Amino acid sequence: MKLFTKAVLTLSLAVSLNLTSVCAFAAEEAPAATAQSGTAGIISHIEKALVEVSKSDFSAAQIHLKAARTSSEAIAGNSEAAKKAHASLMQGQILSKSGNVAKATEQLTKTIELYKAL
Repeated sequence: MKLFTKAVLTLSLAVSLNLTSVCAFAAEEAPAATAQSGTAGIISHIEKALVEVSKSDFSAAQIHLKAARTSSEAIAGNSEAAKKAHASLMQGQILSKSGNVAKATEQLTKTIELYKAL
């Protein structure tokens, strides 16, 4: 019986250590994947926000703009162009909150062009 108990404990310890290392590896790989698709994800969220702004659905637009802004903050410190694009995104979010459809659309379109240039 002692042999069986030791075998079960050893096996459970080995499985738990294996799962821990897999989780740690996945946690290390996540930022790299996010950085590679950073500008594509930001542009996607801004385009979705533009659609919502054109429908005058500002609450749904704010959700997409917040997601874009969060992603943008991760790459905003890299260059002057990235900082300018991030500032343009913030301005577009402010205009969207105020309900100005025309200016928000213009600003967000400008922001998309800035991110495409990165």
